[in-house]
Amino acid sequence: MEARRETPLGDTQDPFAAPGAHLRRLLRWARRHGLIPILLLATLVRFYDLTAAAIWGDEGSSLLLANYSLGDIWNHAAFDVHPPLYFMLLHGWIGLFGDGILAIRSLSALAGIAAVGVGVWLVDRLATRRAAMIAGVLLALLPTAVRYSQEVRMYSLLGLLLLGATLALVYWLRKPQRKRYLVLYALLMSAALYTHYFAVLAALSHWLYLGLIRLQRGYRLRHIQRPDWWLANVVIVLIYLPWLPNLFGLMQHMDQLKAGGDVGWEDPVTLASLPSMIWTWLIQEDGEHLPLLVFGAGPLAMLALAGVAVARDRSVNRGSVLLALYTGVPLLLVFAVSFISPVFIERYLTAYALGLPMLVGLAIDRMFSRARLVAMAALMAVAGVEMVGVNTNATVDPDDQFNLMVNYVNQHFVSGDRIVTSDMLWYLSYVYYNRADTEVRLYTPPAADGRSTRPNEYGFGTLVDSAVYLDHLADLPKTSERVWLIGALDEPDEFAPLPAGWQRTSDVHAGGAYARLYVRSGAGKPGG
Repeated sequence: MEARRETPLGDTQDPFAAPGAHLRRLLRWARRHGLIPILLLATLVRFYDLTAAAIWGDEGSSLLLANYSLGDIWNHAAFDVHPPLYFMLLHGWIGLFGDGILAIRSLSALAGIAAVGVGVWLVDRLATRRAAMIAGVLLALLPTAVRYSQEVRMYSLLGLLLLGATLALVYWLRKPQRKRYLVLYALLMSAALYTHYFAVLAALSHWLYLGLIRLQRGYRLRHIQRPDWWLANVVIVLIYLPWLPNLFGLMQHMDQLKAGGDVGWEDPVTLASLPSMIWTWLIQEDGEHLPLLVFGAGPLAMLALAGVAVARDRSVNRGSVLLALYTGVPLLLVFAVSFISPVFIERYLTAYALGLPMLVGLAIDRMFSRARLVAMAALMAVAGVEMVGVNTNATVDPDDQFNLMVNYVNQHFVSGDRIVTSDMLWYLSYVYYNRADTEVRLYTPPAADGRSTRPNEYGFGTLVDSAVYLDHLADLPKTSERVWLIGALDEPDEFAPLPAGWQRTSDVHAGGAYARLYVRSGAGKPGG
């Protein structure tokens, strides 16, 4: 029998009441449910070493796009693989707090912390306080959520929006006469769709859930037939309508995205990719180094816990089914689609991984009264595995980061020097740290058959002006006596063959990249 639950937030008071009164009730509820220490834990693991890892290429692309005006962000995002909302928010965030690495990553960290709080709130609405606290601890430690709460990307925000929309849906299920819950649902789902295209998978899981509880035995919930539910989804479509032409245009130009390497770069999936994804969520490694028995047993144990959560759910609303669909439908659907076009990428599914610790919390809570030792062992095992992943995230060598190499160039830069990067991702990282008084160039040598290797206007290519591209090293201004070449350590011949007369005088490397200074014999004096 489940532990007696106290009246959760919103049962006796309208959560849309005056902000001051609602804030006081929220704080009282947070203290009763142990939310404050859970949020402190979430804050600790997300802000720990938040600035230790250097900005990498995807983060650099976020910053380049966020530096445009709001109108230009809309236009450029139409040629990118992600919708514009996160970049618009980042634009405003930078305007308020600057573009320091702590400031720009804090946006994701705060969204990740808020998602933990919303997750606790959601489980509290579905089960007991104990289940909510267990889920909260596991959510706070979930390694994939921690990782993407520390990057300048949209994935942490997406998780917050989707959990918020799911919570609004649960409130509406309990009180369908309160139309304001559907208004909130429509706004949050619309914002999620403007944040990432995979948000549509959450909407699909919500529809499937409403369909299942309509067909369940006994008391059938007919919410899926209510006109206001259909109207709310029509509103979502109407809000998203301005972006649909851009989405359709992007789909029609998928070949250009593939040519630029912005999509289609993922390795083909195998049957082992599914358990590998679960391990990646939990330990930030694909698990393929583990003994075969452990590799298979870990994901099966998570599946068994999810099964316990669903099988022992005696509630009318069957909220555990909602969480199971929220996590399982996107995971399995994207896995299946990836046999055709690989998109089985951890960060695309991190928002849905948030359902896993909530299911585990429900399962442990429901086992507690009948099998307390088993429940405690399961909790310790899952938390222990997550701590392995948290440690993996926190293992950053501050002495081997890309920014150290860029700082070396900044310190030894002489007026008139030129800087050339070998790859788009290096370019996107480099420009964030660049303090030298010169435009960083991107090397785009023609292919062996003479075809141009310059990026097209889609994907990352939409962020870069064509003047940045350099097809031949010999095209650099003749007055430039010194040239810095930036490339990958594991690909030492990216710039070969060098023009005659180039002599290397300096070589530094960090973060998997090198910076090599060449002096060109016969060049003129450096310009002023």
